[in-house]
Amino acid sequence: DSQDLACRMFRKDEELTSSQRDLAVRRMPSLLEYLSYNCNFMGILAGPLCSYKDYITFIEGRSYHMTQSGENGKEETQYERTEPSPNTAVIQKLLICGLSLLFHLTVCTTLPVEHNIDEHFQATASWPTKVIYLYISLLAARPKYYFAWTLADAINNAAGFGFRGYDKNGAARWDLISNLRIQQIEMSTSFKMFLDNWNIQTALWLKRVCYERTSFSPTIQTFILSAIWHGVYPGYYLTFLTGVLMTLAARAMRNNFRHYFVEPSQLKLFYDVITWIVTQVAISYTVVPFVLLSIKPSFMFYSSWYYCLHILGILVLLLLPVKKTQRRKNTHENIQLSQSKKFDEGENSLGQNSFSTTNNVCNQNQEIASRHSSLKQ
Repeated sequence: DSQDLACRMFRKDEELTSSQRDLAVRRMPSLLEYLSYNCNFMGILAGPLCSYKDYITFIEGRSYHMTQSGENGKEETQYERTEPSPNTAVIQKLLICGLSLLFHLTVCTTLPVEHNIDEHFQATASWPTKVIYLYISLLAARPKYYFAWTLADAINNAAGFGFRGYDKNGAARWDLISNLRIQQIEMSTSFKMFLDNWNIQTALWLKRVCYERTSFSPTIQTFILSAIWHGVYPGYYLTFLTGVLMTLAARAMRNNFRHYFVEPSQLKLFYDVITWIVTQVAISYTVVPFVLLSIKPSFMFYSSWYYCLHILGILVLLLLPVKKTQRRKNTHENIQLSQSKKFDEGENSLGQNSFSTTNNVCNQNQEIASRHSSLKQ
């Protein structure tokens, strides 16, 4: 009896293992699903990029059955799961589109970015005037991106795509594939905060395909891939190469000085104001070639500023200690986990051998029992 019980337990474990293995295997999309994902009308012009998992969940109608999560990530009170209406979210995003387009057509034409390289302006304007005009002109250049990405997001929401779930108050969230967060962009106090809220879906794609897979200089390789992805204009490469320097310098500054300004609240407010000013000026300085596109006007701008932020960034990296980032720690931990995994796999192989031996014993016992019953008959 004890041997029969052991046999049933081992076979039950084997069935669970096989079912878990079947769940782990990912189903390949069909040709129709693949073409639908790549050529769907909602994202074929301006995006935004979305994952295949999110897209097929929407197509199959499973996006409205998502569990609600609270601030701590745990499931909380469940609300009635009726199909939410995207009308409010679509109207809000269309209003943002209208304001962005109006701002771009009025302010951008009066404050062009090209005026930063005007010879008369460079010769007569004071440094505070140059800094203020640089910030305002690049601020006026951003709403056209706000318009395109928000309109694309609204189109997807109008079709029912983009539902993320419900917040802790039971309100529907329609930001699954949103490509930017305007308030966080304009109030960014660090280079990372700006990048995390600008072109979000493309940034997540770059993180998955490049940053998390490279073991050497992931920041540099990710910025270079982003430049190649954008196109062939020299201004793109100048912007992203400058962005590498600014990102690394800003990270070093933040790691070395931020902990001195956490408390009291007045000191933290002072730190936030200073870092907001520095971040906005650095972002504007970095993306001027992205707007100008050509290499000659881009170098004209940087030379008019005497490459001051480039030099400052290099000095920061040379003089300040670079702390070990969390990603490097995780890489070290992953190496240790892989080594322990290999050890566990070796033990598992031994366990599988013992499992197969026990299974053979069970089979033999069943054969003996069946023969015994037949002899009785």
